[in-house]
Amino acid sequence: MTSGNVTPLNRHHHAGAASTCFDAHCHIIDPRFGLVDNHGYRPEPFTIADYHRATRGLGIIGGAVVAGSFQGYDQQWLRTTLQELGPGFVGVAQLPFETTDEEIRSLAEAGVRALRFNLHRGPPTDFGQLEAMAQRCFELAGWHVELYCDVRDLAPHQTLLSRLPRGVIDHLGLSREGLGTLLALVEAGFKVKASGFGRTDLDIPATLAAVAERSPHALMFGTDLPSTRAPRAFHADDIGLIRHALGPEEARLALRDNALALYQPEQAPSTA
Repeated sequence: MTSGNVTPLNRHHHAGAASTCFDAHCHIIDPRFGLVDNHGYRPEPFTIADYHRATRGLGIIGGAVVAGSFQGYDQQWLRTTLQELGPGFVGVAQLPFETTDEEIRSLAEAGVRALRFNLHRGPPTDFGQLEAMAQRCFELAGWHVELYCDVRDLAPHQTLLSRLPRGVIDHLGLSREGLGTLLALVEAGFKVKASGFGRTDLDIPATLAAVAERSPHALMFGTDLPSTRAPRAFHADDIGLIRHALGPEEARLALRDNALALYQPEQAPSTA
């Protein structure tokens, strides 16, 4: 049995057997490390072993392990997770603004490749500080910024966000109302995670097609496992949905090549 609120996916082996995938958004919840209650919520464990069981047969060749709100600013769990997962996986850290340059460089050496701001469940964020922190992390370690947010709330900040060296929006931006802002950010160079489909009120196939039309290199598939607090957890058929919505070439980019180019450029195909 897996722990957490995820359905084992082994019976859907066909969904990922045809090609490989890079999982650009997953969580590991290791009971060896403490958690922080977030809005009264504390998730069940979801270990590396659980993750491997849940994704067996999906052709996962690596991924990005993302810090959740319930993990606060502790980094030891992320360092340990990346070491135990091995070189195919990278980290997305959650850090306070006062983090030192030395800590950022040390985390980069440990495999962290991005900085996450949880605007959806975290405390209010000063966008001026966000921009300064993003620029500092990019200059020190080449990191990009990932935003978990309802993208409709970003409309007043589009000009500032367009100045970021690189940016990623989680879970298709969550809301139908924010789709125009999401597409404007894609045109400004942002990437978008094709993840957390059960968290959104979007028409998923139409949204995937609209983002890919703006930029075929924007979408990056993620399982979002173990889908904590999601009304509908990840299902292996979500991979088939991406393939049907985009067609074979753009689906290959979304399922693997776009994320490799961002997180693991040394492994990315030259055509990505």
